[in-house]
Amino acid sequence: MSLIKLTRLEKVGFGAGDMAVNVVISSMFLIMTFFYTDIYGLKPEDLGIMFLVVRLIDAVTDPLMGLLTDRTNTRWGRYRPYFLFLAIPFGISVFLTFSTPDFDYNTKLVYAYATYIFVTIMFTSVTIPYISLIGVLTDDPKERLSANGYRLFCAKVAAFLVTIVVPILADADYWQGDKALGYQVAMGLMAFIGTALLLFCFATTKERLTHKVDSRSLWQQAKVLCRNDQWLILASVCLFGTTGYVVRSAVALYYAKYYLGGDAAFQSLFLSVSVGAAILAMVASTWITKSYCKVKLFRLSQIAVGIISVVMFYAVSPGDYILALILYFLLSFVVDLHAPIFWSAIAESVDYGEVKNKNRASGLAYGGITFFQKAGMGIGGWLVSSLLAYYGYQADQEQTSQALYGIALMLCIIPGFFHTVVGFIMYKYVITDQYYDEIKPELKTIALNN
Repeated sequence: MSLIKLTRLEKVGFGAGDMAVNVVISSMFLIMTFFYTDIYGLKPEDLGIMFLVVRLIDAVTDPLMGLLTDRTNTRWGRYRPYFLFLAIPFGISVFLTFSTPDFDYNTKLVYAYATYIFVTIMFTSVTIPYISLIGVLTDDPKERLSANGYRLFCAKVAAFLVTIVVPILADADYWQGDKALGYQVAMGLMAFIGTALLLFCFATTKERLTHKVDSRSLWQQAKVLCRNDQWLILASVCLFGTTGYVVRSAVALYYAKYYLGGDAAFQSLFLSVSVGAAILAMVASTWITKSYCKVKLFRLSQIAVGIISVVMFYAVSPGDYILALILYFLLSFVVDLHAPIFWSAIAESVDYGEVKNKNRASGLAYGGITFFQKAGMGIGGWLVSSLLAYYGYQADQEQTSQALYGIALMLCIIPGFFHTVVGFIMYKYVITDQYYDEIKPELKTIALNN
């Protein structure tokens, strides 16, 4: 069976697509909660409700987008046209979300809802086609894993831009004390970069494979998908893992500023250390999985995150800059060892489902994963906002010991618990490289019959 190899340029172009969408997702993870409470001026309890409401909208838009991609057929392919035609609306939505109008509180809350819904819909509209794209670029699991390594490396570069460029460019000193204007300009630049990267991804990738799509209704496809036990495992992993990741990422800036007492430069360093560790994890994961079982690495890395999180919670006290940086670097490195494995596993679980159930619902499968990712984002955002309010957090003020305890709990123990659960769930996942090789002949037979 001939396997399709990808050029380095195409892998870079594929990675550029994730770099574009991570301008949004990194902002959501790393600065959006802080922006809304300390810059935009929303109350934490209002912010938590907004995060949940928008995720309910995702419950509708995600599967609909999956079905739409299944029914798309153009001269550019099934997925790439969305990058071409939605790149500019995507950039506009990012810019508007990080703009702060001079309205009264209630009107600002309405504006926040409207722009956050807009950016979420645009995010869905490019992300679901993007994560589906790898399944039609190549049929080689090793090439998919390699391409996802490029992808996740580029995603972390986007996170670097958000953590370094945005805080520096948004510095109030540049804008005569106007922090809101600073964030608008900084994220406007990120929006422009994201738009350009989506167009670059469109120009440098090529859809080579076609799959027969299940033409049945959403409900019928959902029933088929729910019989794919390996996809269900990945969906639950995505939900728990994203929740833990969002809680830690969303509170990191609060931790650096209030718990550790760092200035703006240290805050940027703290966030950047996490991103740097994650980039190294992408490289390390690709290298390790050449000789070590990717599923075992997935399991053990997530359980290790729970252990490191507990150590950091008890070992780091306010003002312990160096120890905090070391442990946060280690934590961020270990937690992201699984990332290339997870995203390549989705395509393999879709193939597994086709063999098991004799039909394919890839659009809904990818849309479902994105939904669980966003559900985790919503739960994580709501959890952070609710706990900030519960522990008495006050924006841009010296915090009480109770508030500092809550911030430390959210950076360490709570996300550590979620990642430990992920590690144990993965003991039910069976699609190793050897297993996938065994089902390839049947996949080929199905393709020939279609």
